[in-house]
Amino acid sequence: MNISKEEIIGILSQFNPWWRGEGIPDLPSWRRAVFHELQGWIEAPPVHRAVLLSGARQVGKTTLFLQAVRELLKKGVPASNILYVTFDHPLLKLTGIEGIIDAWKEREPPKNGLEYLFLDEAQFIRNWGTWIKHQVDFSKQRRIVFTGSAMPLVEAEQESGVGRWHTIKLTTLSFYEYLNLKEVELPDLPPIPSLRVLFEWAPRELYRSSEIIKPYVAHFHEYLIRGGFPQTARIESITQAQRLLREDIIDKVLKRDMTALFGVRRILDLESTFLYLCMHDGGLLDIPDLCKNLSVKRPTAQHFIELLEAIHLIYRLPPFGYGKGVLRARYKIYLADAAIAPAVLLKGKEIMGNATAFGALIETCVFKHLFGRYYAQNVRFTYWRGKRGREVDLVCEVGDQIIPFEIKYRATHTGTSDLGGLTEICRDKQIRRGYVVTKNLEDFGVSSMLGIPTTLMRIPAPLLCYWMGESELSYDHREEGL
Repeated sequence: MNISKEEIIGILSQFNPWWRGEGIPDLPSWRRAVFHELQGWIEAPPVHRAVLLSGARQVGKTTLFLQAVRELLKKGVPASNILYVTFDHPLLKLTGIEGIIDAWKEREPPKNGLEYLFLDEAQFIRNWGTWIKHQVDFSKQRRIVFTGSAMPLVEAEQESGVGRWHTIKLTTLSFYEYLNLKEVELPDLPPIPSLRVLFEWAPRELYRSSEIIKPYVAHFHEYLIRGGFPQTARIESITQAQRLLREDIIDKVLKRDMTALFGVRRILDLESTFLYLCMHDGGLLDIPDLCKNLSVKRPTAQHFIELLEAIHLIYRLPPFGYGKGVLRARYKIYLADAAIAPAVLLKGKEIMGNATAFGALIETCVFKHLFGRYYAQNVRFTYWRGKRGREVDLVCEVGDQIIPFEIKYRATHTGTSDLGGLTEICRDKQIRRGYVVTKNLEDFGVSSMLGIPTTLMRIPAPLLCYWMGESELSYDHREEGL
């Protein structure tokens, strides 16, 4: 199929209004927390690399791109030196990256200085890894930023990609970002650089924060059901937000991306597998049970689960430890956003009345916030299962430190007698500190464990999620740790 250069130039002109001296329409003023890191790598990268912004569809990658373009223009970068292109567009996909660059140079001869290429959905570029490797190695005057909605962009061609790109992982909106997007006016909470500093707080400081957070709680519960996708956060009706999440985000990813990227043809089996995972969010993956209930073979089920992880709809957590035993053990599954399960299972606010189901949403939400805040520190996220079947929901391994998190989202105070798994791992591994995520706002403070040199911090879930999502701190203070 022959596509004229004039046609390509016309399409590119629509995606690059700054070439015509026009502003970028409908661009929000609020920014995701990762914007500061992205901007740093674009304007003053510590090393010469491309930047991969990786995350699920509809989490705000394109908006981040355009906000970065706006900042470059404000700082005097010539408009002709900036190219944005999305390979979701069928004609641009057919044209290929070299044909697009040729059309760009014909339409907008670049001026002196660096060139900035923003490539959206780059998984559709033919031989993308080889092309980016070549650009990084031989085109020092170009800074390339690209997005991908599928993990193959990270995993495929790793040998050629080593040292060629820096990956920024974008989760769905944090609770902090959600409040900012909705412009909710609430009393200010004191900022913290890390959870670790809470152990140094006086009781009056803990009490003050537990009082300030009270008006946040209703918004937190709605956030869990509405979802952390910018589109769903803006919709007033929760029913409509869930419909959008179900139809426009999940269905399109399953039915379009799986076919386009991976050649999946058994879409009904894939949807059934995803539905099963929604019903077991935060639980251990039982492959034999899944295969029995869905009448699919084990290799097929495992392949579908790997693909769902590849397109950022789920996370898989291995059990704590190393070796053959761990490789044979069951994974724990978390959905990419707590709101996905209620949307798929057609459950609205009534899910808050189901303590078990709502507790699963809280656990998924807590994991996402910790992952989003600390993944770049090379934190290894696992779960722990002891010899007697006792479990710890989440374990973060940072260097030689083991930091456990137990989620107990219930109305009553959480005592050490309710923490059998946490007690066991702290005793076995001589852990110095851990966290218990609670529901009761008054259940916030430090406690010790009898006969074990472990100090526990009990912290209400809304507080933890808010603090872990604070945009000003998320990337400036990663070194502070857990």
